[in-house]
Amino acid sequence: MATAVCAQTPPAFEVASIKTAPPIEPQKIMAGTLHIGMKIDSARVDIGGLSLTQLICIAYKVKPYQVTGPDWMMAQRFDILAKMPEGADKDQVPQMLQGLLAERFKLKIRRDSKEQAVYALVVGKNGPKMVSAEPDPVARPQAEETAPPKGSMSFPTPEGQMRMTPNADGKGATLAGGPFGQMKISMGEAGRMRMEFAKLDMTGLCELLSRFADRPVVDQTELKGKYQVPLDLSMEEMRNVARTMAAQAGISVPGPMGPGGAGAGASPADAASTPSGSSIMGAVQQLGLKLEPKKAPIDMLVVEHIDKAPTEN
Repeated sequence: MATAVCAQTPPAFEVASIKTAPPIEPQKIMAGTLHIGMKIDSARVDIGGLSLTQLICIAYKVKPYQVTGPDWMMAQRFDILAKMPEGADKDQVPQMLQGLLAERFKLKIRRDSKEQAVYALVVGKNGPKMVSAEPDPVARPQAEETAPPKGSMSFPTPEGQMRMTPNADGKGATLAGGPFGQMKISMGEAGRMRMEFAKLDMTGLCELLSRFADRPVVDQTELKGKYQVPLDLSMEEMRNVARTMAAQAGISVPGPMGPGGAGAGASPADAASTPSGSSIMGAVQQLGLKLEPKKAPIDMLVVEHIDKAPTEN
């Protein structure tokens, strides 16, 4: 009986320290020393500079546009250092974070479903034009791991550690890690920015496109597996998304907000009927896909109560 009770007990951190995060300094961003994102090892979870909205997204595995709550949840940011219980693994961290938010911030949520304006990602009439991703290379023993390439810079993101390595010709860079895996960035034709993803499934592509569109993008392609995905986008769209992502992280950047602003707090249902700018539409069409405006039910998390500050450590 004792074993059965223990098996039903949700996993929890042994101990956790929560502190208000210091202001984000642009100098630390440029130097790659900003403490932001989440790192997990066998002993502890180190979270730096994440907002309550971001913490809820990690805990419940949802996107920002699926969370409804007070506007200040995006502004309040915290550093969390938590000790993992013996035998726990990283897959249990979201559930442990749920318990931590309920205990220390008195978080209370309810689930809801709301029909909203979305873009459906569908296959074009001539079929997809993407190439299947190459198989994963055979993992090398730890002893054979090489040093980071010269000139590379590693920095944390909310989705994990990311490394940026400049290209040999100095005209772009390769990013490894982060939310979308390996990605090469270079200047394309007519001043456009070219992004090439090595392994991207349709769920990841929808998440990526949602950052450029003015409403959520949902997968209706029925395509399985991962693909090599190239996207050629205008510099203005790239700058707008950078501004939006910076605003979500609490960094003030001058200029208009990008089309991804729906995920930053605006209601997707209030968005316009087509994505901002024509290059994202053209980039999707080059893949043999299409974005169609539709209405669809979206699973939501409604925050009924949350404290602005945690209980004392």
